[in-house]
Amino acid sequence: MTVRDAVAIVGVGTTEFGRLYRDRTTYRSAYSLGAQAFTAALEDAGLERDDIDGLICARLPNYTRVADMIGLRRPSYCLSIDGAGRMSAVAVQLAIGAIQSGMARAVALVYGNNGRSAGASYGGEGGGGPTAHYDTAYGMTSPGAYVAMMYQRYRELYSVPDLALAPLAINNRTHAMRNENAVMRAPLTVEDYANSRFIAEPLRLFDYCLINDGGVAMILTSTDIAAKLDRPMVTVRSTASSGDLTNFYTSDDFFQESCESVASRVFSAAGMTTKDVDCLQIYDNFTPTILFSLEGFGYCAPGTAWEWVRDGRIGLGGEIPVNTSGGHTSESYMQGWALHVEAVRQLRGEAGARQVPDCEVVQYICAAPITASHLLVRA
Repeated sequence: MTVRDAVAIVGVGTTEFGRLYRDRTTYRSAYSLGAQAFTAALEDAGLERDDIDGLICARLPNYTRVADMIGLRRPSYCLSIDGAGRMSAVAVQLAIGAIQSGMARAVALVYGNNGRSAGASYGGEGGGGPTAHYDTAYGMTSPGAYVAMMYQRYRELYSVPDLALAPLAINNRTHAMRNENAVMRAPLTVEDYANSRFIAEPLRLFDYCLINDGGVAMILTSTDIAAKLDRPMVTVRSTASSGDLTNFYTSDDFFQESCESVASRVFSAAGMTTKDVDCLQIYDNFTPTILFSLEGFGYCAPGTAWEWVRDGRIGLGGEIPVNTSGGHTSESYMQGWALHVEAVRQLRGEAGARQVPDCEVVQYICAAPITASHLLVRA
């Protein structure tokens, strides 16, 4: 989609992340977390509640409940989408489409998750989908098992040594140490990584995302409206997506073909290349996904990302900082939503101790069964 700065992200909001509610007296639902994040995003945007006429809910299936909680009685555009991480980018694209088509003026995207308090495991309970009875027989009961199998194939194809993922987990943790809202802020060493247990070999504990509670919200509107607000403007230069859809999560080319398709279109529509990007926010439900994304989007050649990411290249002060908030393995697993918020904060210069100097272009990438990417710019 050639957006060309016609739509801006004008408000972002997050709650605290972590295990927030430990007993029935303090329990709060995913809906209330989403509502809290919406209130923060609305204040951040400098808009009134009546200015919002579009609502997209994620991981919150009852959009009528969300609308009632946040006071949107008669939105002109309203829907709920499922809670899969790949859908955070899709939600942004749906909001852009609604605004550009005239179906809505300002769209709120609201995400809520109380997975930690509710005891969610994201797998291990027998799988799901039409091939579940076959998958379970072979231990494929979670996305982590599928990504582990993909990474094992990657290792065999490209002669990748053990501990090659350690720089990714450590990079996320190093960034999280500068983020007061990150769940995991203790230092992480190569030794810590090597001594951690396997969850689905060859993936270790620190290769996995964090199941936590939290809410995230964003507000999108036209740049005409955004220009009247007293906020730094972050616009969407371009966005694109591509499916790689099967009954299972694995992709035998590591989503390379879908990534190349999206990369070609998103960079072409923006008139940019990888050299124009100052910071990357990469969907990292598991650390190998960062390698697949870097290769698929042309930052390095296939089979080389595990070497390319070493020696500080993707850290603050490096060539291209990646997941500056700590990503899904150290900040929290908000299924891509918090990574979008981090992109906006970097472009506004509001990231504090983790700020990338002179950050003007941030790319969001999700390599998954729905591969998607945006190029966001500081107007």
